[in-house]
Amino acid sequence: MKIKYQTLILVTGSLLRILGNAVKILSYPFHFIFPKKRFTIPEVNSAKRLSKKQLKINRTIWQTNYSNKVTLPIYCNYLLNRLLSLSFNYRYVSTEAREEYIKKYADKRTYQAYIQLNDGAAQADFWRLFVLYNEGGIYMDIDGLLLWCLGSILEEQNSEVLITRRGKYTNFFMASEKGNPFLRETLDIIIDNIEQRRTEHGVFTLTGPNTLNLALEGKKVTHRRDKFTCAQGIFANEYFQYMDKKKGKWIHAKSEDLLK
Repeated sequence: MKIKYQTLILVTGSLLRILGNAVKILSYPFHFIFPKKRFTIPEVNSAKRLSKKQLKINRTIWQTNYSNKVTLPIYCNYLLNRLLSLSFNYRYVSTEAREEYIKKYADKRTYQAYIQLNDGAAQADFWRLFVLYNEGGIYMDIDGLLLWCLGSILEEQNSEVLITRRGKYTNFFMASEKGNPFLRETLDIIIDNIEQRRTEHGVFTLTGPNTLNLALEGKKVTHRRDKFTCAQGIFANEYFQYMDKKKGKWIHAKSEDLLK
């Protein structure tokens, strides 16, 4: 990545952080005055323009959350992501639809492992891998914000684009073509963890980034730094993301409660 290109993204990221902080500050009085006000993220939002760029990766962004009725900062986050991904389709998938999707397309062992999960974040970890393996596309956490145009982040030759943070792969942004072997390998690690009930180290190890890093050990994949690609928490924080689900963040989940 060229130095000028990197610098431009860093400057853009800094400006987005200023804007995000302003939105968060203004959202406290807004939601105090309008405590029940929520904004709806659509389940389907089609691409607004065509691109001549031929990608291996399906032009669909996938997101999931406990609800698509969200607070102002989360909705602003969604709108900015759509502005930066105009040539991509968008799909929001609910908690109930996740299970229906996996039941429809997965083998029995995969489905049985999924329905053992109690925690929403762990379910989302599982589902993102499965939907990307089954259809391909781009997954982003609901609080993830693109720092540059998605069409420029993904290149025609890319079979996948992952992001790293502090030298480790993370899973809040993942882009991959359909059937990518590393996705299946990560899923197999998660399924084995569930079957063996390895919950002692929490969601991070049961279904989260640790499983991705294990699957990718010794493998070469296309990756970028998070600060040049996608960031978390610019517009969102735990208060606004989980206003209707107190202590819903994965860090609050008890190890003994992760599995049925």
